[in-house]
Amino acid sequence: MAVYKSSSSLPSHGNIRPSLVASEATPQKWTTLEQTSDLSKPRQIILNGHCFEDEFSMEYEQKLKDVRELLKSEELENQIESLMLVDAIQRLGIDYHFQEEIEAVLRRHYMEATTCSDGYFYYTLHDLSLLFRLLREHGFSIPADIFNRFKGKDGVFEGKLKQDIRGLMELYEAAQLVIEGEDILDEAAKFSGEIVSNRLKHPYHKSIARFTAKKYIRDSEGINGWRKTLKELAKMNTSVAQTANQQELAKISKWWKDLGLAQEFKQARNQPLKWYTWSMASLTDPSMSEQRLELTKSITFIYIIDDIFDLYGTPEELTVFTRAVHMWDHAVVHMLPKPWKMCYKALLDTTNDIGYKIYKKHGYNPIDSLKSTWASLCDAFLVEAKWFASGHLPTSNEYLENGKVSSGVHVVLVHLFFLLGINRKTEGAVQVHDISDLISSVATILRLWDDFGSAKDEQQDGNDGSYIDCYMKENPGSTIEIARDRVVNMISSEWKGLNKECFLLNQNSSNFSFTKASLNLARMVPLMYSYDDNQQLPVLEEFIKSTLFDE
Repeated sequence: MAVYKSSSSLPSHGNIRPSLVASEATPQKWTTLEQTSDLSKPRQIILNGHCFEDEFSMEYEQKLKDVRELLKSEELENQIESLMLVDAIQRLGIDYHFQEEIEAVLRRHYMEATTCSDGYFYYTLHDLSLLFRLLREHGFSIPADIFNRFKGKDGVFEGKLKQDIRGLMELYEAAQLVIEGEDILDEAAKFSGEIVSNRLKHPYHKSIARFTAKKYIRDSEGINGWRKTLKELAKMNTSVAQTANQQELAKISKWWKDLGLAQEFKQARNQPLKWYTWSMASLTDPSMSEQRLELTKSITFIYIIDDIFDLYGTPEELTVFTRAVHMWDHAVVHMLPKPWKMCYKALLDTTNDIGYKIYKKHGYNPIDSLKSTWASLCDAFLVEAKWFASGHLPTSNEYLENGKVSSGVHVVLVHLFFLLGINRKTEGAVQVHDISDLISSVATILRLWDDFGSAKDEQQDGNDGSYIDCYMKENPGSTIEIARDRVVNMISSEWKGLNKECFLLNQNSSNFSFTKASLNLARMVPLMYSYDDNQQLPVLEEFIKSTLFDE
């Protein structure tokens, strides 16, 4: 989330370099969109039983009941069609309504496949690939070598499979859940990708379901009798989610305006719509309104503190600010320059309030862990500030290790871990330190995408430092193409690590909401950092329009 700056972008003596600042005449992007001026609809839909209009509510609840009964239907029991139903529910982004039923369907398939000799033998390429993907997504142990049966005596995938486009598409999707060391899935991705990658530019596993659901509805129209019910439910669910999200965005916009930091730090980013979008995309269940709101507040401070370090302070002043964050005490506010006092006080008040809300809901106060994330974030920002104030370019490894922390991902995921009550749900079996490798993978994906060469924030022009810069300085013979290929391979490797950590955590179904949110965070990265030649984010704009406003 943080944007990394080069020495040319670090102001001296607290002054703002004009080249870094958007023109006064240019409005800040991502404050709001025109559509947000009216965030209410004639049909008021409020979650948690408060205010559904009767007719809509009755129809909505009946559709949910119909799908639950369908998932339990004996006609679908242990049939491939039940897997297709589960897949469709997930692709439409409505799976959070049916977690218990989905778990039961998949457990039946898992038991049948693992208790019979040659349990996987009778599946087609499509069906086995679908089974593999769904089971692995939900933490069931299924070996990658089950795909060996589709290889010939020469040890490569049989050529005749190239005629099975439907099977290859599902094989390509399954291969996205590869874990380090599973060479057969790397081979499967390469083999199937040569045929279908153009059709699957955005594999399901690396996509936001709410963004791709409309296309899926169009493509799947007319297949299976239950598609109509799912399609109708998905449209109703979109209305519920949109109304919840619009109301939340209005609350966040008011909270941000009342905070007053936009007036104090006029050159900093003023982008509540973008900040909220991270939370909206990560936590898709409409009932998680409180978690989205609190998470957005934390994300806001990541951006604002990043801008303070980039635009407002000398290394000496930033050292004082970092020390104050470590102390976490209102009494030390006098140490700070006047505008920073407001930010510091707001950070402490907001984070302490989040900790108290978690305590009231889940019975423990995680404030020590939350404070620690902010201290380490400021430490990382300070390291960057000192590097570039001195003109020092670190090694690529030094840069990346620090950059993973300065990305802010650990702040987001630690807050999210406690907001979702994972400790309580697992009775302490999963602790916050158990998610450190998952955090590292998501952070690395974000940092490398940010540095890939296209990530230049609309409001902050200038020469960004990057992993590629550091790598090419270390390796003078390298071309930009070599460096970029290395980054692509590193991102691919981190996805394997993320897959592994999610699989391990998903073996306890209580963690599923957290791993799903973490995956969604990684899935949002390309949308957040795919700038075009005009320093705009057309894909992100399309996502927001589609998610928040399109019917």
